Amino acid sequence: MPGARRIDVHYYMIPKFYSDLVYAAGSGPAIGRYPDWSPELALEVMDRFDIETALMSLGQPGVQFCKPAEAKILARRCNDYSAELNAKHGKRFGAFGTISMWNVHDAVAEVGHCLDTLKFSGVSLFASYEGKFLGDPQFDPVMDALNQRDGVVFVHPGSHPANKQIDLPWPYFMMEYLFDTTRAVVNLIFGGALERYPRIKFILPHAGGLVPYFSWRLSVSPMIDKRLKQLSQDEVFALLKRFWYDNAMSPGAQTWGCLETVAAPEQILFGTDWPFANVAVTEQAMKTYETLPAILPAQRAAIDRGNALLLFPGLA
Repeated sequence: MPGARRIDVHYYMIPKFYSDLVYAAGSGPAIGRYPDWSPELALEVMDRFDIETALMSLGQPGVQFCKPAEAKILARRCNDYSAELNAKHGKRFGAFGTISMWNVHDAVAEVGHCLDTLKFSGVSLFASYEGKFLGDPQFDPVMDALNQRDGVVFVHPGSHPANKQIDLPWPYFMMEYLFDTTRAVVNLIFGGALERYPRIKFILPHAGGLVPYFSWRLSVSPMIDKRLKQLSQDEVFALLKRFWYDNAMSPGAQTWGCLETVAAPEQILFGTDWPFANVAVTEQAMKTYETLPAILPAQRAAIDRGNALLLFPGLA
């Protein structure tokens, strides 16, 4: 689709110094080994799919595989590296900052460094950390720091300790990541964090996990269990419209039919999930997305670029 000038909010960086440290620690991404990555390759793929700007976040598993002191240092190194890429390539690259969540005081400081000093577009946080999901009170100082800055949070799914107890051989990215995102959304809504921190804009990857599909069930749950925060159906749907949703790995009619009934139309964003979604997958996703008859040309233009500019006007 010539001239789309897409803004991709779901694009990764995997610096060699980072992947070397991950492998040395005996860790790695959900697919086992990292795909090829370099700034030059990233730009080549962007040009191929008419992506003008890619907002990059750090690949899996973030920095939590390190001990707290090491994770703090690594997060700063990754953020400074990303800032160098931004300076070198202008508007081609943007960034969601990397935050170590081992220590909330360190996390608050790094939020300030990313948003105040480096002027990043936002930060990337995992949906859960060591079994605790976003919205848990232990993360409140970080949420408060983000709220004060009108921060944007890209919610990155990951694995939960309970995943290892599930007797299934399938890699986490196939379904567990979607569940991780979904649980974080429920926790943010029913734990009250979304209302306590109204100035934070959360971007949910992969069309929000399972959220659009089971949104009606979620909306009536307080009618069944009085222990839940007694939100009305209208209130639940209004809170779901507070989120921003990207279409990475979720471009098909099956997902769109659910997403368009839940998300605010101006809060649906374009994403590829490259390079974890390799070029062949990205090519198939683009073919599916560009030929989806339910999305009219004006709406596709908004998803490609216009909606992102509402969230990141500095990219205009």
